[in-house]
Amino acid sequence: MLMNKFILLFSGIIAVATIMFAAEPSLSPAPATEHHVIKPGDLKWGDAPPGLPPGGKMAVLNGDPTQPGPFTVRLKGPSGYKVMPHTHPTAERLTVIAGTFKIGMGEKFDEKSMQQMTAGSYVVLPANMAHYAKSGGKDAIVQIDSEGPFQINYVNPSDDPRNAKK
Repeated sequence: MLMNKFILLFSGIIAVATIMFAAEPSLSPAPATEHHVIKPGDLKWGDAPPGLPPGGKMAVLNGDPTQPGPFTVRLKGPSGYKVMPHTHPTAERLTVIAGTFKIGMGEKFDEKSMQQMTAGSYVVLPANMAHYAKSGGKDAIVQIDSEGPFQINYVNPSDDPRNAKK
């Protein structure tokens, strides 16, 4: 009984921290040092960080994407959500949780060359490999495992949402 209360409390803390991370990256949760379980209904989605296009939602499952060390997040992209060609300084491991997600390699967005991934699909993207993505005909949820601090470097600076005129 006490363990169940601890799990519920810990899940609540993770959920609150997820919302805080979405609003203020410096407030993301610390890496897990104890066992915890997060069920799909426990996830608290907040806006994706500014380096990703508007409309995306993110939930932090483990770690702190703003700090050195491993982290796991889920990204929810609405139908047609596009992330233009970019790289990361660390490897990215991506699993499709729901919906369809297309992934392409290279420095130019080319939808014809993209591979469609369905739920359960997995891809490893080595550090500094240029790639791009687009969610399929309905909302997609992908899980991303990587090493922090999270960085996204767009091949074309004009594609970077952080450079958009406000």
